[in-house]
Amino acid sequence: MKVYFDNAATTPLDPEVFEVMKPLMLDMYGNPSSTHGHGREVKSQLEQARRTVAQLLNTAPNEIFFTSGGTEADNTAIRCSVDAFGIKHIITSSIEHHAVGHTVEKLVAEGRVKASYLNLDEKGHLDYDQLEALLKENPNSMISLMHGNNEIGTLNDIERIGELADAYGATFHTDTVQTMGHFKHDLKTLKCHFLVGAAHKFHGPKGVGFLRVCKTKTIGRFIEGGGQERNHRGGTENVYGIVGLAKALEIAYRDMEAHQQHVQGLKSRMIERFRNEFSGIQFNGDIDPANSLYTVLNVSFPPHEDNDMLLFNLDINGISASGGSACSSGANTGSHVLTGIKADSNRQGIRFSFSRYSTVEEVDYTIEKLKEIQEPSLV
Repeated sequence: MKVYFDNAATTPLDPEVFEVMKPLMLDMYGNPSSTHGHGREVKSQLEQARRTVAQLLNTAPNEIFFTSGGTEADNTAIRCSVDAFGIKHIITSSIEHHAVGHTVEKLVAEGRVKASYLNLDEKGHLDYDQLEALLKENPNSMISLMHGNNEIGTLNDIERIGELADAYGATFHTDTVQTMGHFKHDLKTLKCHFLVGAAHKFHGPKGVGFLRVCKTKTIGRFIEGGGQERNHRGGTENVYGIVGLAKALEIAYRDMEAHQQHVQGLKSRMIERFRNEFSGIQFNGDIDPANSLYTVLNVSFPPHEDNDMLLFNLDINGISASGGSACSSGANTGSHVLTGIKADSNRQGIRFSFSRYSTVEEVDYTIEKLKEIQEPSLV
């Protein structure tokens, strides 16, 4: 059996999505910036996709800008905000995706901003009192905090963060790459200025994403070139990718409740089997369904000399997953997320991430193979 449990890295393309992309790849090939008939035909497809995304997120189409993915969108939001709004202070956490973390580190190294990192508990929850104190002390700050952590699944309360940002006049950017298409986002009520999505995390194509820019925030261009995306991003749009993104998000919203129930059921089953059939197992991050991504489960295995072979042995058995351990020294390039929550560096963490295509049979197969791989003393 082949098992794919690395959906937090990327998801399989939905066949419905592929079908709507094909005409844009084969027949409607005009440049959307061209004024002739071929160009206008493609431009209409591009703008319809923008309207679809905006409608699903309950915002205006002119607030949606298409990008090459989540990384570009995060970089654009942070760097362009620093340029446009004179921001000198960024509040973030040590367990953000590298698209945020490395961008902030680079701005600090350039001497352009100072950064404050919020305290975290052992499950990756933020210290919201500290956030408010920092906002009081640092006017005109930018907050950059993700919605759901890609490694451990812990959710941040972005509604609460948005209220604090609004109360203290801060600019709020949230990386919603892991929750887009899995949770509903209502941008009429959520008080954020920048929000990010990447199609390949919700069964769309790779290489395309979007950035929501609130109409109250006017930023410059991150990529120079032509006047595409209303002068916000130079470069010919990836139209068939954008149309695929819109269709994938439409499907995700259409079937979200059923997908949530199915995937949470798989995660709960795996948790129960680990608890009942293995000894010494812990879980990294929060596994309470109210506080966690239903798509992600990070399992912490007891210290063992063969832990480094766990992922390899899973792969040998046809199971794709990802993982790592906390950094134990400056020379160890382990997981910055597990280090950030002070996980035991002697324990191996494996991230199993599920999608609507995952099955009970795959969960059970994975558990049985892990029982074979592990020493008898651990099961």
